[in-house]
Formats: sequence, structure tokens, C-alpha cells
Amino acid sequence: MLLRIFFSIICFLALAVQAAELPNRSRLAANTEPGALYVEDILPKPIRLTVIAESFIYYQNDLKRVLGAMAPNTSVHIIAMADGLYKVRGRARHGDVAGWMRMADLKSPYPQLADKLLKFYERQKQVDEIIKSKQVALGMTPEEVRQSLGEPSRKSAKITAQGKEETLEYSLFRLEPQLGTGRDANGNLVQTTIMVKVETGRLTLSFTAGSVSTIEETMGNPLGAGGVKIVPGPVSVY
Repeated sequence: MLLRIFFSIICFLALAVQAAELPNRSRLAANTEPGALYVEDILPKPIRLTVIAESFIYYQNDLKRVLGAMAPNTSVHIIAMADGLYKVRGRARHGDVAGWMRMADLKSPYPQLADKLLKFYERQKQVDEIIKSKQVALGMTPEEVRQSLGEPSRKSAKITAQGKEETLEYSLFRLEPQLGTGRDANGNLVQTTIMVKVETGRLTLSFTAGSVSTIEETMGNPLGAGGVKIVPGPVSVY
């Protein structure tokens, strides 16, 4: 009884002082708190957890300021993670909240979820850097390659004893200035500069089990001096 009264007092205070929180919704959001890794916007679909028993939810991951109380069997979904903690969004006893809870207070349908989320996050950081530089790497998925290089010039697929193997071919171009000669409105000869698209390289990418297994430079040096990069294969957290 005393515990329930205490929870009620906490909820009342939370209603009085809670400011509207605007969660950082950008992909791989910059940490707003030390040690926080925001994963909500890089996951293919939300991960839902269940509150095991009456528990506190906190404003920050230092767990110094209580935001409210969460009832048993409440469903929440993950926003971010830190050491031994999840930032979740759900409905507390006093209303909708987004805050930090101990992992031990939450039940996950997925085994070793925290370890998988960390690997997923670290892989995504590597992939985003490669996409930013318009490059490709062994281990990337077809969708990640398209995000980096766009649609392929040509694609094909074949079935082998090991399964389906997809191939994407890319022709890479750059714009170069070229001098031309023409006549102006008065019939005078004038020189003009036009930009011409010049093919600089070709890449052939083969995919096995949903990720790049081989990269072949068939013209030029599209991969640059750094050569072939490697990222871990796709990480399933579900």
C-alpha cells in the first residue's frame, strides 16, 4: 500500500514538472546524453518490450530524476540504449512518456537483444560513412548499394546450388568541360564551354545471401586508392 501511494505521489509530481520532450529523430542521432545510442530510426520496424513489474521511468540515463511509473505488462518500444538501459516510448500511469528504464525491468521477445542492437548500430555507422562517400563495400545489401550509387546500369540473376545470386553493374561518370565553337545571334564565331558526361569506371557487384560477396572493377579504378572495403553482413535483431 505504501509503495502504491509513493508511486501516486511520483506520478503527480511528474505531471506538474514534465516538459514536452522532442526526441531526436534523425538517423544515428548525435548523443544527447553520455553513452546513449539512438537506434529507433535505423531499425526496419519498431522493437516492442513489455514492462515486467511496477517500475520507474526516468528523464535521463543517469536515473536521478523520476519521470513516472510504469504498470506491469505495459507495452513500450525502444528509442535508444545505454549501458544496462533502454530509452523507451510508452504510456506511464499518468500519460504518454519517453524516458529511460532499466533493461532488467523490461521483457524482450528477442534473445540477446542488447548485443544485437549494438552490432546493428556499429554496422550502420560504417555503412553510412561508405554511402556518404558514394562507395561500396563487401557485406552491403542491395538497398544500401542503391542508396550509395543509385540504380544500376544493368542487373541480372542466376540460380546456383548455393541459392540465388544477383549481379548489379554500374557505369560511373563525371562531368568534364569541353570547348566548342558556334555562332552568336549576329553570326560571329564564338567559343562556348559545355559539360560532357565521361565514363570513368565500371563496377560489377555480385550478391550472395543478400549481401555483396564480390566486387569487380571492369574499367578504371572506381574503388579508388583505398581498395575494397568490408563491413559485417546484415545483422538481424528480430
